[in-house]
Amino acid sequence: MRLALAPWQADGQRAAPSRKIRVADEPVRRRNQAVAATETVALVLDEESPLPETAADVEDLARRLRGHINRLGVMVPKETPVLRHAQQLGSAGVPDSYVPSRVYLVQLAKATQELTATVETCGSDRAKQQGERPRWTPRINVLRGAVFALALACLVLAASVPRA
Repeated sequence: MRLALAPWQADGQRAAPSRKIRVADEPVRRRNQAVAATETVALVLDEESPLPETAADVEDLARRLRGHINRLGVMVPKETPVLRHAQQLGSAGVPDSYVPSRVYLVQLAKATQELTATVETCGSDRAKQQGERPRWTPRINVLRGAVFALALACLVLAASVPRA
């Protein structure tokens, strides 16, 4: 079982690895952590998804789920029992034998799924409480235009100063 690690663009195509192509295209948007965790959980819990074939596949999926637990853990209060349970499962090692390792993987995926549901409910409440607005970031062409305008203004100013 091979899992793709390359980032995806909004139109469903893989993002190009070179910097030049990525700047020219619309920038790849940051992924929602809850959606990414849900996709990884689906790799484990979905009925159509194949079982991990090797111990390395199990370890890779467990590593991904632990990463999702760490990233989602900062979005919920620390006292949440779902978070504590998921962190306890994530801190345990993957068992060596076949069946216990798959059982551990399913338990970790279910704990991640519960944490994702908690984040979706708590995260929206937290954003409303703090009154957060999404921060505007300028596009690359706006920055280029601003630098060009500043350079042109400096050039005009330098040309208008009389020589001594």
